[in-house]
Amino acid sequence: MIIVTGATGPLNGATVDHLLERVPASELVVVARDPSRAERFADRGVAVRRGDYAEPQSLPGAFDGADQLLLVSSSDPAADAVSLHRSAIEAAVAAGVGRILYTSHQGASPDSPFRPARDHAATEQVLADSGVAWTSLRNGFYAHSLSWLIGPWRETGVVTVPVDGPVSWTARADAAEAAAAVLLSDGAYDGPVTIAASESPTFEDVAALAAQLAGRDVERVVVGEDAWLAAQVAGGTAEFMARFTLGIYQAAHAGLFANEDTTLETVLGRAPRTVGDLLLS
Repeated sequence: MIIVTGATGPLNGATVDHLLERVPASELVVVARDPSRAERFADRGVAVRRGDYAEPQSLPGAFDGADQLLLVSSSDPAADAVSLHRSAIEAAVAAGVGRILYTSHQGASPDSPFRPARDHAATEQVLADSGVAWTSLRNGFYAHSLSWLIGPWRETGVVTVPVDGPVSWTARADAAEAAAAVLLSDGAYDGPVTIAASESPTFEDVAALAAQLAGRDVERVVVGEDAWLAAQVAGGTAEFMARFTLGIYQAAHAGLFANEDTTLETVLGRAPRTVGDLLLS
């Protein structure tokens, strides 16, 4: 049996959709904090159980019977993500889960300037210490994030960044499809696995591509970290969130989101979607 958490969200929800194309609904279970939000899966014959990382007592029963368990990572920047993940992993061990899969992030490292990458690295260590077989899906930075990271370039003709660096922008839809394939691979992928596009354009490259696609000039401008932070706060962004976002650019500048690994293409059996595909949409 495959049990999937976070299926009411866009990533693991799409993964369940892909699984349903290949396995009977009776072999799947989804776990949600609010089961009423998972009705579309219940309507297709998938069992729905209630479970909440913040309520550890709800988890062992929710995970019972899992040969494989796909844990979605916490997306709340204000939460103690590692503590939540640890509760889920400990519950999975108590439930006798055969393999734990976890949605991590490319560049997971205790030294990353991007805070979620540090949380993912810590969670991967919890998995490694758990004694259970595990797979960490290190997804590339989701390409739809470009819509806010590069700003209103169509109107301004400018992409303003604090610093520049390469990022292997990855379609969330591709990551979801890949997760389903890994779940059905009979344990072929163990430990950290990079699920990211193999091309890593810089923001300057993205601006050049945007200009080509739009048929107009688009300039990439690097303003520096302090000036960028000040502009974000002046524009109404809370300083906490501005610094959180700055960490993305800093990690890119350090090369932590660059990738040449072709595992995603291998898993999908086709070329992943590109930045150009996103900009055209």
